[in-house]
Amino acid sequence: MAIKLYIVYYSLYGHIERLAEEIKKGADSVEGVEAKLWQVPETLSPDILGKMGAPPKSNVPVITPNELTEADGFVFGFPTRFGMMAAQFKAFLDATGGLWRTQALAGKPAGIFYSTGSQGGGQETTALTAITQLVHHGMIFVPIGYTFGAGMFEMKEVKGGSPYGSGTYAGDGTRQPSELELGQAFHQGKYIAAIAKKLKSSA
Repeated sequence: MAIKLYIVYYSLYGHIERLAEEIKKGADSVEGVEAKLWQVPETLSPDILGKMGAPPKSNVPVITPNELTEADGFVFGFPTRFGMMAAQFKAFLDATGGLWRTQALAGKPAGIFYSTGSQGGGQETTALTAITQLVHHGMIFVPIGYTFGAGMFEMKEVKGGSPYGSGTYAGDGTRQPSELELGQAFHQGKYIAAIAKKLKSSA
């Protein structure tokens, strides 16, 4: 039976979704692992989204809290809002109280990825504050550390991400993830998929 890795994200302008797609490619490259993309529910009205200039949502399915129990591992992605995860993703996690009560997600590995508007916009604080959600559920936080090798030490170009997980800088919204950032996202998917596979096989 394949190991199920759920990549669950919220993306307003598409930056997080682009990273999620690359993480899925990395996870799918690990034999015996089946990765699936999910979006969390939007909390803003179509009228507000239109005024914000947000593009239409993709056809990636919207997940419900109980569907999390089907997965063997996760990679959670969200844009930053004042150094923390976006409210839409927090609202989704707030709806997982029933799963927390039964510790239905305990022992499952989970990674994090994110985007910020600027270099000082929360690339690490967003990950740090998100870890509390994993801890209360008893999930196992899986950082990428420095396993991405030389790409972690790149100084000649702007690069999002950190040892906590892959990331990108959206800037004013027009900047798209670079090849290096996409490479780090692919690596994260492959890395976490391999760990999820090991944990499942040893259970």
